[in-house]
Amino acid sequence: MVVGSRGSRLALAQANEVINRLREAAPGLTCQVLTIKTKGDKLHESGEDTSEGKGIYTKEIEDSLLTGEFQIAVHSMKDLTTDLPAGLTIAAVPARADHRDALISRGKRKFEELPGGGRIGTSSPRRRTQLLSARSDLQVVDMHGNVDTRLRKLDGGGYDAIVVAAAGLERLGLQSHVTEFLSTKVMLPAIGQGALAIEAREDDIETLQLVSRIDDKSTRQAIEAERAFARKLGANCRTPIAAYARTHDGRFAIDGMVASADGRMVLRSQLVSESGEPWRVGDELAESLLRKGAQLVLEAA
Repeated sequence: MVVGSRGSRLALAQANEVINRLREAAPGLTCQVLTIKTKGDKLHESGEDTSEGKGIYTKEIEDSLLTGEFQIAVHSMKDLTTDLPAGLTIAAVPARADHRDALISRGKRKFEELPGGGRIGTSSPRRRTQLLSARSDLQVVDMHGNVDTRLRKLDGGGYDAIVVAAAGLERLGLQSHVTEFLSTKVMLPAIGQGALAIEAREDDIETLQLVSRIDDKSTRQAIEAERAFARKLGANCRTPIAAYARTHDGRFAIDGMVASADGRMVLRSQLVSESGEPWRVGDELAESLLRKGAQLVLEAA
């Protein structure tokens, strides 16, 4: 099986994680990784802004998947657009890694211990707005680059802290850098954060059957609810929204947030449901926030 992936260290770690799971499920399976350079990778290399829209880290990979260059593609779930290209499907969603965001600070100061006026580095509108909502006395400063680049910038002294996805640190073996895992009461994660998406062609039945062996039902259902929430709100990567869904004893719980960029207008809500349809749960939560004025907040953002 040929596996399509971006060539970054984190992307390759994710691809190899999936390959290991597939080999456990199908002993004797041989795999190789084919790396594709995406528009997002090229923008990153040139130092340009990579927040122009969803799909910049996936389009070229999806194009190659459709032409048959490989059987599956491995993505960070949060990079995928909520509507996939015709002919492609999410064939499997393995068990989710840590969904939280992690704070890494100089001097190992926790979030509440950071000094007033402290500089926190992040390029994420979602993180920016929640940080400012929790602590309006902080400065949230743009910071681009991969995890290694961000750690170097922190060590360089221009920042007091950075916020990155806990799952990425775990997959790169960098957990020791974490000062504090931020509670979802402070920082709701990005849609699909911590989860991987295995994408395949809808008509490749053999591959779909094989890959389905590593699908985790509870993770898939949670992700479907989160993606439905984002789809209903018409969100893109510039939109400060967040959601976290989970299942327990046949019930869904999902928290969602929409906010203005400055953190002054924040709407949060939670829905607990016994509905058997994850997308409906996500839709219902989005509808409840729209009734509370989410559209005005999104327009302000």
